Amino acid sequence: MPALFKFPVPIGVTKATAKQQMLKQLVCSNAPEQALRYHGYKRIAGVDEVGRGALFGPVVAAAVILPEKVGALTRMGLKDSKQLTREEREKLDRKVRAMAIAYAVAEVDAETIDRVNIYQATRMAMLLAVKQLQVEPDHLILDAMLIDHACAQTKLFYGDALCLSIAAASVIAKVHRDGLLREMHTMYPQYGFAQHKGYATPEHRKALEEHGPTELHRKSFAPCRAADPNAALEERMESGDLFFDEEVGGWDGTADPPASPKDGNQKSSEASWESTRWV
Repeated sequence: MPALFKFPVPIGVTKATAKQQMLKQLVCSNAPEQALRYHGYKRIAGVDEVGRGALFGPVVAAAVILPEKVGALTRMGLKDSKQLTREEREKLDRKVRAMAIAYAVAEVDAETIDRVNIYQATRMAMLLAVKQLQVEPDHLILDAMLIDHACAQTKLFYGDALCLSIAAASVIAKVHRDGLLREMHTMYPQYGFAQHKGYATPEHRKALEEHGPTELHRKSFAPCRAADPNAALEERMESGDLFFDEEVGGWDGTADPPASPKDGNQKSSEASWESTRWV
């Protein structure tokens, strides 16, 4: 099924500004779920992620199947977790977990993010969350993304601001990840994770410059790689440039290999070049 909603970016306005202006005007409701129920779907799972743009730690996804009656969540102001205070998120997190038909949370660590890229790692986390649901969904509704799952799916642009099921997944995922980052702050207090949750704030970038990245930073992300003293050396070793930037044995590659210093004959010259080349 195609996306239910998609909003254009006005000319002359940055995407970030347009999104913030738009989010303030959107109403989060169960209209998308009701539309899907009209088509016969009953167990609709909202799926969302948090931490995709962070420099540190895992990307976290949650999947939530809400009951048809969700008036309590509407009255409590459930919406995109980024628009809620910590107190509001944690209160809603408890309510969602109490009334959900099923929910699940999954993490994909920084090492995997570096290996497969953040987009694929996000899809992996979403898929893991769906697979961990105790009740099998018959439709997935996701925030602007599709995953490798046989279940029918709808991707909804700005879904966490429009759809209660996605917003519920957003809240659960963010509360979970924020808790992880506060725990990690006790391990690495010099980075300030309790405040910025691993995102690329000026404070975090300054800490990276001063202390370098930890083993849980995402080394494939430019700010982390730029702060890693070993990154440049690793790149040169991987490319092979480290071994061929300098002249070997005084030969610059523009003429025949040098003659052997012993006797100067062609045979010795070739042998000398072979040994030099493979050392």
